[in-house]
Amino acid sequence: MILLTGATGSIGRHLVRRLADRGAEFRALVRDEAKGRALGCAYVVGDFADPGSLTAAFDGVDRLFLNGPGAAPVDGEQPMVRQLGSVIDAAAAAGVERVVKVSVWHAAPGRPLSEGVHGVLDRRLAESGPAAWTLLQPSGFLQNLLAPGTFTPDGRLVGRYGGAPVSHIDCRDIAECAEALLTGPPRPGESFVLTGPEAVTDRELAARISHALGRTVGLAPLTPDEVSAALAAQGLPAGFTAGLAELLRQVAAGSLAGVTTAVPDLLGRPARTVDAFLADHLPAFRAALRLP
Repeated sequence: MILLTGATGSIGRHLVRRLADRGAEFRALVRDEAKGRALGCAYVVGDFADPGSLTAAFDGVDRLFLNGPGAAPVDGEQPMVRQLGSVIDAAAAAGVERVVKVSVWHAAPGRPLSEGVHGVLDRRLAESGPAAWTLLQPSGFLQNLLAPGTFTPDGRLVGRYGGAPVSHIDCRDIAECAEALLTGPPRPGESFVLTGPEAVTDRELAARISHALGRTVGLAPLTPDEVSAALAAQGLPAGFTAGLAELLRQVAAGSLAGVTTAVPDLLGRPARTVDAFLADHLPAFRAALRLP
């Protein structure tokens, strides 16, 4: 039995469909019962902050897909350290044999925001007990192009990475890699940096979107400090905005520019391209840009 956390997110909902299609035995851990019903799979209602609910969720479970939210706009310790840490502890207590965790590229304790959080959690997982653990460390998500704030009101792509290329990956590929590791032979102690098949700059990305839509999509570049200042003006905590600016500076310096073979190595096929992602999501992009 596989237990999925983060089942309603960008990766999790694709993994739910993949596991259901192959007839795998699994359940999703959700906080909201309505969202659990909407998944159309077996689910259990629980809360990371409620140890009793986690004990019940792990009944009969031998494999765990561990995924959680991104960095929260707070000062001080990120809530995810405590939240996913409690899941790691519950898995160890339940004798879970295999854990596949979604981390981030360059995760390490002391680094900003999500990189530091996952650095702490990855270490905690490695020290938690006998479970065979495997880490997925993806590059930037292509699905983030459909998030609010990606485009300006006049239809330009907001560029945050200067002239640096980013090897964006489709979350569907991350889900399929997780599926392979949860249902195939274990890969204990291994980490896989997951990227798309190429790295593109913000300007190149705007050109790809323009070609897909058949209309010009311009670029509205912002520096890391401008992004930070805009979020601070909205009332977000200074520690969070400073950490985000540092992450953006790293990306602008090329931290996500590399391309790996991890996806084809795990799946036996190339990673999905930017153009394939755009073709598959054209209605969503038209809606985001208020196009007919």
